[in-house]
Amino acid sequence: MNAEQSRIAVVTGAGSGIGRAVAVELLRAGWSVALAGRRTGTLEETAALVPEGASVAVATDVARPEDVAGLFAATVERFGRVDLLFNNAGTFGPGGVPVEELPYDAWRHVVDTNLNGAFLCAQAAFRQMKEQAPQGGRIINNGSISAHAPRPHSVAYTATKHALTGLTKSLSLDGRPYSIAVGQIDIGNAATDMTRRMETGALQANGVVAPEPVMDVADVARTVRHMAELPLAANVQFATVLATSMPYVGRG
Repeated sequence: MNAEQSRIAVVTGAGSGIGRAVAVELLRAGWSVALAGRRTGTLEETAALVPEGASVAVATDVARPEDVAGLFAATVERFGRVDLLFNNAGTFGPGGVPVEELPYDAWRHVVDTNLNGAFLCAQAAFRQMKEQAPQGGRIINNGSISAHAPRPHSVAYTATKHALTGLTKSLSLDGRPYSIAVGQIDIGNAATDMTRRMETGALQANGVVAPEPVMDVADVARTVRHMAELPLAANVQFATVLATSMPYVGRG
C-alpha cells in the first residue's frame, strides 16, 4: 500500500473479540474502517472505543449474499474504495459435542459462517479491488491453530479452518494479476470471550481437562496491522500467533 493511498478496511465480526481488537488497532492507526457484524449495537460500541476514528457500522450476516453485497456497497459509498478485508467473522459451534451427536443444522451453521461467509466476503472484495483505481488491495483471512491441529469434539470448526487455508492459497494465486495480496493469520488462545474457558480448563487430546495459557488479543491486532500495512509487493502468506506455552508444539 502506498503511503499516499487511502487506507480503507472492512472488518467482519467487528463487534467483539479479535475483530473488535483489530478494528480498534486500525482506527487508532488512522485507517477508515467499515465495521461488520450481526448486531449494530455491538458495532457501535466498537466505534465508540475510538470516537475520533472514521468508521461506519453495517449490520451484516456474512452467510447471506445480499448482506455482503450491502456491506461492500456501503463501504464504497462512504469511503470510496476497499484496501483491506479482514475476513474474521466465525463461530465455534456447539462445544463438547461428539461427532456422532452433532446436529446437521449445527454443522451447517458453522460452515455457512466460517467458510461460505469468508468466500462471499472475499469474492466481494475481489470484485471491488479489481475494478477500483488504483487497482488492488489485501485480504487477511482469520484461520486458527485448528487449521493445523484439532481439539477434541471440534469437527465443524476444524474442517472449516482447514478449508480456509485452501481458500487463502487459491485467492492468493488468483489475486496476483490484480495486485490483490492474500494471507492468513492462525491464532491460538487470544484472550477473548470465546476463549475464556481456556483459562479454567480445556479438554485435551488425552482426555484430561487442563487450563491453558492465553495471550493479550492486542498482540494479535498488532500482528494483523503489520500484515495490513505492508506494501502490496510484499505479503505475509501465513502467520501463526499463539500463547507461547499453549499445548501446540510438541506433545502437550
